Amino acid sequence: MAEVIPSRVLNYLYMYLDCGFLLFLAVLLLVQKRRLAFITGVLAGLLYFAVDYGIFYKFLGTRTVQGMPAGPFLFWLSMSYGFTNFVWIWLWLDRDKRLFEWSLLIVAGWLTVALLSRSFGGPMGEIAISRGTNSYHGIMALLMFIGYAIVCIYNMNRKEGAPVIPVLWLLIIGILVQFSWEAVLLVTGIRSPGWRPLIVDSLIETNLGIPYMYFIHQAVTKRFSPDGRRLQKS
Repeated sequence: MAEVIPSRVLNYLYMYLDCGFLLFLAVLLLVQKRRLAFITGVLAGLLYFAVDYGIFYKFLGTRTVQGMPAGPFLFWLSMSYGFTNFVWIWLWLDRDKRLFEWSLLIVAGWLTVALLSRSFGGPMGEIAISRGTNSYHGIMALLMFIGYAIVCIYNMNRKEGAPVIPVLWLLIIGILVQFSWEAVLLVTGIRSPGWRPLIVDSLIETNLGIPYMYFIHQAVTKRFSPDGRRLQKS
């Protein structure tokens, strides 16, 4: 089977606009008192960077970056999608009452940044990146299986009256978040044409972490409100 190789070609304007969008989203989260979502996004961005730069680029050598030093570029890239993805995931898990508005802002922000950079960023220089996946997609699939197996076995064996873990809800979150930004990259011409990265990445890459995020979310929200205040024990 041919390897799935996600690749992108973007320009420096894309990075600058995206940094502005990230700042806007971060300030809005703090103003709207969604501090837990903000903290989750920052921590996820740092985790993405540790994986993308430390494992994919340095250890496995599957990540390539042309047109800019890899370290600064991958830090921005990791914070960009790590922050937005996991802010969005956290708000989904919260079943936030303004989830539609948050979702619209995030997807519209991705689309606007991509299209503005395509229209006006050509003279600023291009950056080309790619990432081989054969060496780790199997491990990702295994982690996804373990996570969902834990969830399914819990539901099968839960005691009467115990809460049911919403497996379908978790699948929708895990697939839709990755699919949304993969689709934006594809339709705006930043991602190379092809359906396999869109489908395979959407099924595995963000989705693998959703069961674990569910348990983290459950543990944290028992102790803290969305604005970060510690809850009083009853």
